[in-house]
Amino acid sequence: MKNRITELFGIDYPIVQGGMIWCSGWKLAAAVSNAGGLGLIGAGSMYPDLLREHIQKCKSATSNPFGVNIPLLYPDIQKLIDIILDEQVPIVFTSAGNPKTWTKTLKDHGIKVVHVVSSVKFARKCQEAGVDAVVAEGFEAGGHNGREETTTFCLVPMVREAVSLPLLAAGGIGNGRGLLGALALGADGVQIGSRFAASLESSAHREFKEKIVNVAEGETVLTLKQLTPVRIIKNSFYEDVHRSEIRGASADELRELLGQRRSKKGMFEGDLEQGELEIGQVSAAITSIKPAGEIVKDIWQEYQTHCSELCLPET
Repeated sequence: MKNRITELFGIDYPIVQGGMIWCSGWKLAAAVSNAGGLGLIGAGSMYPDLLREHIQKCKSATSNPFGVNIPLLYPDIQKLIDIILDEQVPIVFTSAGNPKTWTKTLKDHGIKVVHVVSSVKFARKCQEAGVDAVVAEGFEAGGHNGREETTTFCLVPMVREAVSLPLLAAGGIGNGRGLLGALALGADGVQIGSRFAASLESSAHREFKEKIVNVAEGETVLTLKQLTPVRIIKNSFYEDVHRSEIRGASADELRELLGQRRSKKGMFEGDLEQGELEIGQVSAAITSIKPAGEIVKDIWQEYQTHCSELCLPET
């Protein structure tokens, strides 16, 4: 397929792997890029030196384009930016912050910049900031979410009407039907996280991957709205949070309960009860752990099958 997203990134398929914390290391990014999609290294859970290592290993593992995802609220953001510039990373996805802060710096070095948004308001700000594309992410998505709680089905068409930029849809998408639906809504491609979290190359703990494929409908929840809303799997940690919120816990009390490295404990170390298990609603449709390249192939083949079914002959 040739469209604005494939041409912008130099990839075969309009499929981008989300840069998830604790899941998106160089092995996953390289595997997705080698399969014709765009792989992203998730810098949000990496110290600067570790990010450099992952970038260099990804360069050795693929000759295809790949990128890095950076949460702009990262405490050592300048160090991450310096490494990205030094290593000449071709594509950067930014999130959780003001796109105006770093977009010009990155673009001045020839880097393509994409920003993740959860509202039309911030999509417009991205266009004003000069980004190359935006990701419209609905609240079905795993991990940190927008406060608007707008679904992908509603958000994508509204963003499409509001901005002229190439557009990726994210949140609740994990197969070829989702890709087809996103394109019908006005997107030029998709960003997929949860499905790739449950891949062989994902750096997530095996126990977390197994948990993903066993999650049933309704077993994820958007919580911690007093801090930053996050979608997680219901477990003992969530129940503690829920009880605290019911009794009217303050934001400071919730921060203390969240503590340090709660997401690492769950997703990277495999503590399924006391860890924070970030995953999207689409996890209920994931039934197997597969190689990332096979996932890309499955998504594209399913897209083509259903596209053909919907393309009825003229009468």
